[in-house]
Amino acid sequence: MSASAVLMAAAEGGIIGDGRTGANLALGAGLLGLVISWLALARAGGRISTGSARTGGMSAIAVGTVATILAVLHLATSSGGPGTGNGLVGAVLAIPLALGGVFLGRRVLTRFRAGRPADRMTS
Repeated sequence: MSASAVLMAAAEGGIIGDGRTGANLALGAGLLGLVISWLALARAGGRISTGSARTGGMSAIAVGTVATILAVLHLATSSGGPGTGNGLVGAVLAIPLALGGVFLGRRVLTRFRAGRPADRMTS
């Protein structure tokens, strides 16, 4: 099965469950991307000393992008309107969450490249 077929089936909720599954998957991934970017931002600011801010920022961008794609695919393939049980409202809410994770992940990478003292490796 190709990657595009898997994404399309996940967006339609055809892999498991009902029509809300694709929206819930996108909503969960968007929230995960937002949490990862928030933690990476804390690392870049020097408030958390473990892990790499750069890795966290790139992970947040990747997870947020996948969540955005899933949400948009779900919006494009679902029938009916809000309140019909197809997960349309969840997909609409997933898009700003996922994009927030992408933008915060980009901000982390910008801070990391700026070379602020908190971002430099200490020995």
